[in-house]
Amino acid sequence: MSTLSSTFLQASHPTLHHKPYTSPTSSIRCCSCDQTSHVHVDKNNVVENSSTIRPPRPRRIILVRHGQSEGNVDEGAYTRVADPNIALTEKGLKEAAECGHVIKEMIKKDGADDWKVYFYVSPYRRARETLRNVGKAFGRSRIVGLREEPRLREQDFGNFQDREQMKIQKAARHLYGRFFYRFPNGESAADVYDRITGFRETLKSDIDVGRFQPPGEQSPNMNLVIVSHGLTLRVFLMRWYKWTVKQFEGLNNMNNGSVMVMERGHGGRYSLLMHHTKEQLREFGLTEEMLTDQE
Repeated sequence: MSTLSSTFLQASHPTLHHKPYTSPTSSIRCCSCDQTSHVHVDKNNVVENSSTIRPPRPRRIILVRHGQSEGNVDEGAYTRVADPNIALTEKGLKEAAECGHVIKEMIKKDGADDWKVYFYVSPYRRARETLRNVGKAFGRSRIVGLREEPRLREQDFGNFQDREQMKIQKAARHLYGRFFYRFPNGESAADVYDRITGFRETLKSDIDVGRFQPPGEQSPNMNLVIVSHGLTLRVFLMRWYKWTVKQFEGLNNMNNGSVMVMERGHGGRYSLLMHHTKEQLREFGLTEEMLTDQE
């Protein structure tokens, strides 16, 4: 864990120290005489190599949009402060703290004793401040660790933004299309899609090797929490569920400090319907076809 990452956790839990974790498969070698790789033959003569057994997948992937920021209440803030340095408002800090309690109570309802959380966070200030306040709801023993992930940053709209030009650019985006329109010196949602695709592969790899599991543990009650931004999280869901551009453009933003929960359902697939109602997902923008796919 980086020094900055340690600071995030210690802000809420000064005594928490992160220990490096070793992948469960890191000691397995190709050599046939390696004693760390075992072959098991069950009563049906089915050969199973322990080196191919994957850790249990996390119970949930919880998406958190940062709390209310200074830019949410005054777009003029972006003309004075660089986007990565936009802070939360007092309301945003409270929203983040409340979000932490909501997540904790949701997990506790599972009735499991060994549940844990692992965080991925955008490096933008408003996301990091959200994480610090979300983390206050959890005891130090429940937080396995975190990773700051630059690919989870918000869509780039340019550097210090000209307020009048942004109005013109947003109007042009409406005509051109929300997904493909690229802001001058910035990104389109399609550009965000490309970097989120890379993050998804990293996340999949982390899940497959159980990188966030404490040494010697293989708990199915791990919960991953991704703290990021409105458009970035919509793009993440689009990429995960293979939604079309048209379906993406029909989605609405999550509220500040709110969560979208992907939970393991039948067959182990992550479904939004395990936690959210159909009506809630319709309000978010899911069509009947998208709801059927979630089932």
